[in-house]
Amino acid sequence: MQILSPDKQWKDYELIDSGDFEKLERFGRFVVRRPEPKAVWAKSLSDTEWEQSADSTFKQGAGFNKSGKEDSGTWFNKKNMAEQWTISYKNNDLNFKLRLGLTAFKHVGVFPEQAPNWDYIYKTIKDMNIEKPRVLNLFAYTGGASLSAKLAGADVVHLDSVKQVVSWARENMELSKLDNIRWIIEDAMRFMKREAKRGNKYNGIILDPPAYGHGTDGEKWKLDENIFEMLTNCKKTLDEDNSFLLLNLYSNGFSAIVADTLTNSVFSNISEKTFGELVLEDRFGKRLPLSVFSRIKMIKK
Repeated sequence: MQILSPDKQWKDYELIDSGDFEKLERFGRFVVRRPEPKAVWAKSLSDTEWEQSADSTFKQGAGFNKSGKEDSGTWFNKKNMAEQWTISYKNNDLNFKLRLGLTAFKHVGVFPEQAPNWDYIYKTIKDMNIEKPRVLNLFAYTGGASLSAKLAGADVVHLDSVKQVVSWARENMELSKLDNIRWIIEDAMRFMKREAKRGNKYNGIILDPPAYGHGTDGEKWKLDENIFEMLTNCKKTLDEDNSFLLLNLYSNGFSAIVADTLTNSVFSNISEKTFGELVLEDRFGKRLPLSVFSRIKMIKK
């Protein structure tokens, strides 16, 4: 099992400190303070140091509602804090830009622990002996994985059920001076069932589902109830001779073993696989686990 964190080459992000159910992070030139339920240890810096460092602090509402979804909250900004700003992701040949912003649900437009997955996507596509691999990014959010695939030379389909998020991803594409990503606003399960019936094939699928969600017509997504069916549909649309699948899971109750067992139970022709956790490490060596992943490749010998 692998434990991965962003490469130190990425200068536009840093987890400064974590603890007491909070995290203090730098995104480019701004430092934000946000709730973090997994940071169950003590902070290393003092409360005064946190207050002096943070350009913006998020205060949550009631916490979590009955469905398990986070309630919205409020950002409290210092005078210098921008509502929107841009950072760059740079690691060796992979280089793109992301527009960030303060949202009502504490997110800023990027999940920085995903950087190792971006690197994996880029390298895997580059290593494929295919002129333009077809790659599908499901639950694609603001598009870090889509940009990584596009920069590697893939023909990219980016799908999310939220129109505003897809518009945000398109903005990131334009900031990165890229084009020709195909944008789809639709329920992911409905789309995959249709693709399977059509016989459409992909050389890569990136699957990063939330614990809970809704499709464009109110379709309900619940990770533990729907993930096996989703993976089954992914199997029907993946090229059996030359393809990869990246599964990323954020649910607090799922371990890396669950992710690995899920992919093993659906796919029988795996030629290469890795699984593990994505973590952020603060300045004091405390590691904050944020998601688990399973990566598989199907390559005909």
